[in-house]
Amino acid sequence: MLHVEENRSASSDTAPRDFVRAGSVLRSSRSERPTRMTLAVYAADPVLRVGVVQQLRHRPEIDLVDADDADSAQVSLVVVDTVDDDVAALLNRLRHNSATRTGLVIGTLGAGGLQRVIECGVAAVLRRAEADQDQLLRLVLATGNGEGMLPGDLLNHVGSLQRSALDPGTLSLSTLTTREADMLRLVSEGLDTAEIARKTSYSERTVKNVLHEVITRLQLRNRAHAVGYALRNGLI
Repeated sequence: MLHVEENRSASSDTAPRDFVRAGSVLRSSRSERPTRMTLAVYAADPVLRVGVVQQLRHRPEIDLVDADDADSAQVSLVVVDTVDDDVAALLNRLRHNSATRTGLVIGTLGAGGLQRVIECGVAAVLRRAEADQDQLLRLVLATGNGEGMLPGDLLNHVGSLQRSALDPGTLSLSTLTTREADMLRLVSEGLDTAEIARKTSYSERTVKNVLHEVITRLQLRNRAHAVGYALRNGLI
């Protein structure tokens, strides 16, 4: 089990797979530093967590928060090697927290992974190899200000995506991603979760998360309702 910066145990029901929030206990009141951006850092690897915290903790623009205040931080910075199902679940959970915006520091991210990251509501991404102090600060500030930030080599692939998806606030609630539409189409054909997972090469957990996200976002009752909605609106 990983621990937060001040060695408190991370709550087991707040993030999948031992992701923990790192912060500093050396904090003055917010009223004394109204212009500082509050930041919570999530990482599965304690080495990655400590590295990011050490680079940002003394920056005057940043106020690193402890575990108790992480859910109210203006920016949530997720530091990982790659985006797997656990990371996607964490990103989606943070996406539904209206108090925070999420940035991502990642070891490996190709064009294929970019679609998944954007679907999770992440607008600002930095590769870990480029994550020096200045770039980390730029990422945090861009995230907090609702601005998009992507590695230069991936910008060429954005044309195949909805550019508006770079700003999570502009994503239309009535639209579906390609993956969501594909899964709803399979539901409409009578396939269950296990069959959809085999057909799409995703895990059953991912299938459930994707369909739950559609139902929640569109304020529908269940999968059948989601299929009916999608058919009526020409989404599948």
